[in-house]
Amino acid sequence: MKDLFDKYYTDLFLDKRLFAGLGLCVSLFLFTFFLPWLGDLPYICFGVLVLLIFIDLGLLFRGKGVFLRRDLPERLSNGDENELYIYVENFFGFPVTIGIIDEIPFQFQKRDLWFKSNLKTREQQTITYKLRPTKRGEYVFGQTRLYVRSPIGLLSRRFNFGKEHTIPVYPSFLQLRKYELLAISNRLTEIGIKKIRRIGHSMEFDQVKTYVQGDDYRTVNWKATARKGELMVNSFVDEKAQHIYCIIDKSRTMKMPFEGLSLMDYAINASLVLSNVALLKDDKAGLITLSEKIGSIVPADRRPGQLGKIMEVLYKEKTQYLESNIEALNLAVRRVIKQRSLLVFFTNYESMSALHRQLPFLKHIAKFHLLLIVFFENTEVKSMSETPAQDVEGIYIKTIAEKFVYEKRLMVKELSKHGILSMLTAPDKLTINVVNRYLAIKAQQKI
Repeated sequence: MKDLFDKYYTDLFLDKRLFAGLGLCVSLFLFTFFLPWLGDLPYICFGVLVLLIFIDLGLLFRGKGVFLRRDLPERLSNGDENELYIYVENFFGFPVTIGIIDEIPFQFQKRDLWFKSNLKTREQQTITYKLRPTKRGEYVFGQTRLYVRSPIGLLSRRFNFGKEHTIPVYPSFLQLRKYELLAISNRLTEIGIKKIRRIGHSMEFDQVKTYVQGDDYRTVNWKATARKGELMVNSFVDEKAQHIYCIIDKSRTMKMPFEGLSLMDYAINASLVLSNVALLKDDKAGLITLSEKIGSIVPADRRPGQLGKIMEVLYKEKTQYLESNIEALNLAVRRVIKQRSLLVFFTNYESMSALHRQLPFLKHIAKFHLLLIVFFENTEVKSMSETPAQDVEGIYIKTIAEKFVYEKRLMVKELSKHGILSMLTAPDKLTINVVNRYLAIKAQQKI
């Protein structure tokens, strides 16, 4: 008897209709003191209510009940909308009203994830919802609670499905797939990737082919033309096997948030896409992470598992609270990278003094490699500088904001003066701008 009571106690919940019925019965009992002609009506109503409760109880605890399955992916993509699915099927012999609570990880801070629906007998439904994580790491999903109500609707029975399940959140692989698919279908211009006009042609020979209208006359192969009896030209392709390194700053300057993600997470997502684009271009992709000391180093390679290796390293990286050690980076670059390479350094500068502290080491790196410094616009400060001032306080705020914006532009000029490439970009446009810059550098044969 105790086991039966415990089962009913944990699985049964009183519905608001039951409280409404009890309220009606209590009201009728009170009215009988003033209206004796009501007679036994309160007792009859209470008896009908008790009978309906037992009928509802019998309906909810007979038959096979309902089935629910939550389908989770193997991993979630950081900063993207990830789709999750809940499949539910009704095995009762009558239509039911269901309510579903999914115990999602605490990192999402959602307490109102409630799905309500109606199911006929043997009907199946799939409920789809989306979650956007903003931090990498492990996320724990709890059970899925399903509340079922019969057509009488006085009681609700709870079913608990599944168990705790841990899912890792990786750097944005959904963004990576999107770029891959658009590249395959030659639709990259739809997301802002520019068509870069090649200056001259690469000296990497590909093949001898038949001349078609538009080919450069300077590439005519006269020996092959004499043998074939028709115009033949030499075909060239972009140089391959060039080394492309993404260097990610993990210092406190990269902890600044933008739309839920830190600047370092934007840099990680962009590095993953850039590495994939480089591998598709037959270049070798590598990775270096840096804070007060050198973190992870993945030597440049183009083997099939290289992108997965880079993703595994990026999954574990965290921002630190100290300033980045550029001297250590200079020594690591000299030790690890033996040939001229493109180094894309994701960092952030908020003042000229911070840039000047690192400039001697950056100049030394730029002597041996093509160095591209990528740092971020402060979009809130920029919007303040563009907003018209309404009062004296607004004038002060606007003036200070304009000073910060102007100083960022000065940094670009300062780096250019020392022969260092730079790019100032908003965090949400980082990936597109970095890929465009890489393609432009390839087309101009600067590496």
